Order: sequence, then C-alpha cells, then structure tokens
Amino acid sequence: MQDTQRLAEALAGLSFGGMVIGLDGDLGAGKTAFSQSYARHLGVAGIVSSPTFTIIKEYEGRLPLYHMDVYRISLAEADELGLDEYFYGQGVSLVEWSSIIEDLLPQERLQIGIETTGPDERLITVTGIGERYGEVCQALQTKWGNQDEHEK
Repeated sequence: MQDTQRLAEALAGLSFGGMVIGLDGDLGAGKTAFSQSYARHLGVAGIVSSPTFTIIKEYEGRLPLYHMDVYRISLAEADELGLDEYFYGQGVSLVEWSSIIEDLLPQERLQIGIETTGPDERLITVTGIGERYGEVCQALQTKWGNQDEHEK
C-alpha cells in the first residue's frame, strides 16, 4: 500500500490541467484506493468515494478532479455523457475502468494498470501515451529508477 500511495503522491505533483488518467484492474485490485490517495495528494479535502452509481464526482483541489467510474455503463451510454468537456477541461479526469470507454478517451493520456499478484501484492504499470504523458513517465522513472515496483 505504501508504494501505491507514493505513486499517487508523485503523480499528483506532476499533474496538469487537462490531464486524463485511465485506471484499470480487476475488482478489488486497488483502483479506488489509488484514486483516494491521488485525490488527497492533489489537495482534495474530505472523503473521496467511488462514483460507481453516480458515474462522475467532481472535487476541488490544486486542480479540479473529475473522478469517473464507468464500470456500470456501456460505451453508447458513456458517449451521451459529454465526457469531452471533462477530458479537455481545466481539471484532471481520473477514469476507473477506462478500458470500457477506450474509444472515447483522448488519444494522449496516462494509462495505469493495477494487477493483483498476491494477497497483499500489486503490480502497477504506468504507460504514457503521447509526448506530454511520456514526460510524466520519465519523471516517475527518474524518481524510482527502472526497477519493477511490486506492492507489498
């Protein structure tokens, strides 16, 4: 859990307006825990809960945070939500289960995968798609080196 929180903190420090973060992983892998830690380090006060039934929750921090959970909707339903206003707005769009709406996501984004590798272990993969997001990944690599990080 400490590595997840460290990643969330580092990523929050590197975040910029208009940033889109796709977050995928199995049920219980830690997507919401990551999102909560990220929000806290972005300066969001109060409790950040999963927007599973509301789909999108908006929070104020150093940057506005648009926390989305698209698990329960179809691609067609998501297309009717006007997500571009969030994706190309002034805040950060953090999309849990982003692979469900991959066709609607901006071509350039940060993609995070969380894989359960043991009872208390996770493998987190961060991929930058596009130059600006590649720079975010380079900054993260500089911080931790090229080692694989396994959550303990």
